[in-house]
Amino acid sequence: MANIVTLNTPAREDWLQQLADVVTEPAELLQLLNLSHYPELQAGADARRLFALRVPRSFIRRMVPGDVNDPLLRQVITQASEFTLTPGYSTDPLDEQTAAVPGLLHKYVNRALLLVKGGCAVNCRYCFRRHFPYQDNQGNKRNWQVALDYIRQHPELNEIIFSGGDPLMAKDHELDYLISELESIPHLKRLRIHSRLPVVIPARITDTLCQRLAASPLQVIMVTHINHAQEIDDELAQAISRLKAANVTLLNQSVLLRGINDNASILATLSNRLFDIGILPYYLHVLDKVQGAAHFYVADEQARSIMHGLLGKVSGYLVPRLAREIGGEPSKTPLDLQLRQV
Repeated sequence: MANIVTLNTPAREDWLQQLADVVTEPAELLQLLNLSHYPELQAGADARRLFALRVPRSFIRRMVPGDVNDPLLRQVITQASEFTLTPGYSTDPLDEQTAAVPGLLHKYVNRALLLVKGGCAVNCRYCFRRHFPYQDNQGNKRNWQVALDYIRQHPELNEIIFSGGDPLMAKDHELDYLISELESIPHLKRLRIHSRLPVVIPARITDTLCQRLAASPLQVIMVTHINHAQEIDDELAQAISRLKAANVTLLNQSVLLRGINDNASILATLSNRLFDIGILPYYLHVLDKVQGAAHFYVADEQARSIMHGLLGKVSGYLVPRLAREIGGEPSKTPLDLQLRQV
């Protein structure tokens, strides 16, 4: 891309330094992108009081200066519409805020989510956990131990999902502790890690982390969160290559977002680019109806139409499953049952 934001690129191993140097002020973000003169973007600055703005500079480097509709910018910039209280939207759209034990969500029969850390490297404005009480579910050894005891007592669990926040906000030695504890539980077979950090700060995929994942007897799956092909650059491709070398299965989930990726051609480009770097498209989620994010919503009928268009553009194995998560249900709810994949 010819037009990119000029920012210094830290060394690959300095992910913690990059994490400490994220942009937290809307005015700075707009200045970096030569967008300070757009009043509609400036008008949304106060929304950081509802949900803090956090954007790593490595992610900003992939945005196009001067483009008010940049699909990466639109995912993270505060907007005045976040103050609108929308009927049918909730601060707890998935009924998650009463955990089985602090930091553990046993939502499905065979798998449970361990909320490893409450923070994220990037705050996506459509986040369904933007109102989640992380202060009551803190990622520390005391809560982890309670969660691990619960897992040991529930032999129906064969898979643990590291979630958050973002679980890769934990340092490598903390992840080593948790993985070692899980490996000692005989009924567990798989470890799944849901993370946006490899995307927004690819340097997070350290050699130490890859070596630890490669050494695990558990089957390790990492689910990235990429919504648009513009998020994929050479640095991310190199990080994914390191994970593949560590025998990690790589899947991607996206959220269907109005004005960002609600187009079959955009999604086809994303699926092809994901597969190019070794990631298989997995889920395309319709928006969870969280208060403050209604401006991203794409209706089910339009979502199905987009998916029909996608089927005509890519091979079946590159078509993610269109789904909604409903609180209390035993699994995701597919919305594409009438779509034929070949």
